[in-house]
Amino acid sequence: MNNAVQFKLVIPADVKEWLAMQAVKNIRSQGGEIVAILRQHMAQEAEA
Repeated sequence: MNNAVQFKLVIPADVKEWLAMQAVKNIRSQGGEIVAILRQHMAQEAEA
């Protein structure tokens, strides 16, 4: 990702815990998990 940008994200503790579990399950970093979830959502919206 050579065009990546950083930003601060504040999320509830329970969401952070879920994200951490999903990242481990999917063998990704938490940042990678967020990107994967967002890209999946983007694809679903594009189909609609």
